[in-house]
Amino acid sequence: MTQEPILTARGLVKRYGRVTALDQADFDLYPGEILAVIGDNGAGKSSLIKAISGAVTPDEGEIKLEGELINFRSPIEARKAGIETVYQNLALSPALSIADNMFLGRELRKPGIMGSVFRKLDRPAMEKIARDKLSELGLMTIQNINQAVETLSGGQRQGVAVARAAAFGSKVIILDEPTAALGVKESRKVLELILDVRSRGMPIVLISHNMPHVFEVADRIHVHRLGKRLCVINPKDYTMSDAVAFMTGARPAPDTGLAA
Repeated sequence: MTQEPILTARGLVKRYGRVTALDQADFDLYPGEILAVIGDNGAGKSSLIKAISGAVTPDEGEIKLEGELINFRSPIEARKAGIETVYQNLALSPALSIADNMFLGRELRKPGIMGSVFRKLDRPAMEKIARDKLSELGLMTIQNINQAVETLSGGQRQGVAVARAAAFGSKVIILDEPTAALGVKESRKVLELILDVRSRGMPIVLISHNMPHVFEVADRIHVHRLGKRLCVINPKDYTMSDAVAFMTGARPAPDTGLAA
């Protein structure tokens, strides 16, 4: 690839006591791609994603977003810089409405004194933006923007979480196991949603154990093993069995030049 990566990590190290979760790990995400990150349990995938999304601070190494060195001290700082993460537990509040969940932690206030002094929320504006964003992503099978999230199906909840990330993640979206708890039909909708977000030019990092899903939507696959990037493969050049063999150490990794 001749273009520059939008997000890179070099030589990341993260230790928890005597355990080294990241051992000189590297990472590259290119504009407009879906990069899948796969690895066995304990390979350090979560630590890598947490380092990139501001949830943990690496002990060593550097992370760059659009060529600028970044040192996030919290996920809020990463969000402000344009990196949105949708975790497996979705971080939605079930009792709140869809619109409230879309704006959780970044509510809009009424203009003027009502907002600045009396802290009154601009509900019509939030509802309109939430409705527009869900419609944009083809999610307006959800009838009422004010219905509680707990009344939605698993796939619809995942849709709301992804839509929230797409609405506010101006540069990168990280999806952690987005289809893990979903049935076949709902998984299909979420995969279509991921492809739809990518078609708008938004690069996506997809962490998943589901190999068929990875091979269906990923442009490149980052294989993580023993705390570092083992290789990056093109799903068109390898099979699912190959990927699992690299991931588990059953086969030596190919020399892919990492850009694949």
